[in-house]
Order: sequence, then C-alpha cells, then structure tokens
Amino acid sequence: MASESGKLWGGRFVGAVDPVMEKFNSSIAYDRALWEVDVQGSKAYSRGLQKAGLLTREEMDQILHALDKVAEEWAQGTFKVNPSDEDIHTANERRLKELIGETAGKLHTGRSRNDQVVTDLRLWMRQDCSRLSALLWELIRTMVDRAEAEHDVLFPGYTHLQRAQPIRWSHWILSHAVALTRDSERLLEVQKRINVLPLGSGAIAGNPLGVDRELLQAELNFGAITLNSMDATSERDFVAEFLFWASLCMTHLSRMAEDLILYGTKEFSFVQLSDAYSTGSSLMPQKKNPDSLELIRSKAGRVFGRCAGLLMTLKGLPSTYNKDLQEDKEAVFEVSDTMSAVLQVATGVISTLQIHRENMARALSPDMLATDLAYYLVRKGMPFRQAHEASGRAVFLAETKGVALNQLSLKELQTISPLFSGDVSRVWDYGHSVEQYTALGGTGRSSVDWQIGQVRELLRAQRA
Repeated sequence: MASESGKLWGGRFVGAVDPVMEKFNSSIAYDRALWEVDVQGSKAYSRGLQKAGLLTREEMDQILHALDKVAEEWAQGTFKVNPSDEDIHTANERRLKELIGETAGKLHTGRSRNDQVVTDLRLWMRQDCSRLSALLWELIRTMVDRAEAEHDVLFPGYTHLQRAQPIRWSHWILSHAVALTRDSERLLEVQKRINVLPLGSGAIAGNPLGVDRELLQAELNFGAITLNSMDATSERDFVAEFLFWASLCMTHLSRMAEDLILYGTKEFSFVQLSDAYSTGSSLMPQKKNPDSLELIRSKAGRVFGRCAGLLMTLKGLPSTYNKDLQEDKEAVFEVSDTMSAVLQVATGVISTLQIHRENMARALSPDMLATDLAYYLVRKGMPFRQAHEASGRAVFLAETKGVALNQLSLKELQTISPLFSGDVSRVWDYGHSVEQYTALGGTGRSSVDWQIGQVRELLRAQRA
C-alpha cells in the first residue's frame, strides 16, 4: 500500500522527492486515460485474490463496491487527482484507501505496477483497435460505394507522373481501397497479439500466492496468457506493431492524399474538394486549399516519428521492466488520436469529393493507346516484343508527322507491319480499349465489379 508520502514504493525512502523529479517522473497527466481499464483489471484481480484465499468474500465485495465508486467519479468528472498521484494506479489506490481504509492495501498483494500497467495498456489498446477498425471499415466502404457508382468514368492512369494508359476512376479508388484492406487485416492481427494476459506476472518472478491466472484471463476476456513473467512485464512488441501498423496505414493514406492534391490542381482539374474539407488564403481570395489532404499527408510524419522513437527506446533496454517503458503510452495515445482523426477526415473527403468527368475525358489521348496497339498485334499472332517495337515505331511516326496516333492511315501502319488491317480502328475507342482488359488484374468493367465484390466480402469476413 502507499506510504505516508502517498507513493506505492516509499517505504525505504526518506525525505521528499525533488519537485522537478516529481514532475519528470509523473505520468498521470496522460495515463489517466487508463482509468476505466485500471479499475476493470483491479476488479478482476480482487476476485483472483479472493479465490486464492487472500481476501475474504466481505473484503472482496468491499473493494469491488469501492472500485465502482472510483469509476463513477472518473466517469462523472468528479475524481480529484492529488499532486502525489504520480500515475493512474497510485491515484486509484489512494482513492480506494480513502473510501474503505486499510483493506484497500490488500488489493496489490502479489501484483506489481509492472504487470498492472501492461495489463491496463493491453486492455485499452484492445478496445481502441476495435474502434479504429470500425473507422477504417467505414472509409473502405465509402470508397467501394463510390467506385461502384462511378464505374463508367474513364481518366488517365499515370506512371512516373506521365500519362500511361486509360483506366477507370473506379480502378484508381479501388487501388487505394485494396491497400487499406491489408491495413484492416493487419490491425486485426495486431489486436490478436495485444489480447494476451500479463497480469499475475508480478514484477519479474511471477506470483507465488496461488492467484489463478486462468480466472483472470476469463474475467478480462483475454485470448491467451503470457508464458514468461520476465518477458510479460517488459515486452512492448504489441505497441511497436500497433505503431508500425499505423505508420503503414498512414503511408497508404498519404499517397492517396497526394494523388488527390495533384488531381485537384488547375493543371489537372479532375476533382474538386468540398468546401467542408478545404480552407482559403489569408491574402489571395481566389485560393481554395486542400488542407485536409495536406494534413493527412503531414500526419504520416508524426506517426512515423512515434514508431521510430519507441523502437529506439526499446533497442537498448536490459531485461524486464525499466522506466523507459513509460514512454509507450504517450506514443500509443497520440497515434490513436491521429489515426482516428485522419480516418474520419479521409472518409469525409471521399464521400463529398466532386469529380469533373469532362476534364478527365479531355485528358485522354490516342497516344495512351500505344499499348493497346501492341496488344492488337499480339492478338494477330505477333510476339509481344515485336509488337511492342512495332507500336513504338507507330508512335514515332505519328510524332514525326505531327499527328495523333489514331490519325495514321492504314497504309502508313501497314508499312510498319502487314498485320494491321481495317479493324485496327477498334483500338481507338477508349471505352472498348478499357473493356479489353477482362483479366482479374485489369481495369475492365468485369474486373472492377469483381474487385468490388472481393473487397465487400473481405469486410464482411473481418466483421464476422
């Protein structure tokens, strides 16, 4: 139990802690976010102590009722944090003693803050992963709905930021939605590894008092129990994985934001952001800035920094718990808040985005069908390498003559290859060209419909 100083560790210390050190050591400013799961874990542990014969039924009931009171105060915003409350665990136990006296001191029997804090963090992150999963699913669903509604819109696809081939607008949307489905799968896998119970590990050497860890597992609904007490209190793999998940997800969202920023410029004029997700200039009245997308792009750097920072913290630690690990919570809370905001803003951007079909159509040009011209020859029996060469020569001839590729005469094309015939005119129809790609990886209508079905099925499976 807490010493006269209010500390959970004060028995062998004399004198006051330096005020600067007091503030430096404290984490209550941010780990108060764990109040609910801290109470939840303490209630489960009190039941474990009662089963082990370390609490009477009356003592357990007294502790449980008092913990309900503590939770009620937090929920109502009436909990008073004392200056001596260095963390959420100290605060809750101090309040518990105020409510029921010395019986509160039995709650920490065999438990260390080392296994308590990591249990709290796992409980909190398990809940948060479910919340972030729901936000991510909503974004993906919004993207798929839009892809389904606008599957007949064609515009240029780009490689190296150069116009490459005609594609469907839906194919572009789905390219980002599919990346996000991988992020969704990864988050569920991270959540599974978060869902492992460390409580009962003590500080380092386990709990010798007969507390039933399987009871604790059932009480807290964990999927598994940690195997080694030294590892259990110090490993933060699950935090690193969460931060890496967020970093990779932000990479995908940042790339999507960058595309939309480019597509929204006057030079492209393919899309226009809703006013709800744009801002203006303090000097130039005509400006409409894509600040929502720019902030999504910039938040990626913040998340990357938190991931790299934690890995640097972990890499040189000796075995078991070290106070360096206090750095994990701020990283997790900040990244969680960032991901929550970004996912909601991205969903809003996609759902309200206006597309300019006419500008997209005007950006399509016959030279983008050079690959289709090669495929035409392939269908006539020519090996692809020769077909590629022939198509390239046709492009060169058109550029030399200063005409569009589709303006070359059949006679001119036949000087390149006798396989060109009158049906070559079918190549120049953009819609027909896109429909030629009927393989699963192509951009034809059948492929887009297949992709939409697959993504929807993935979302259904993940929800199940």
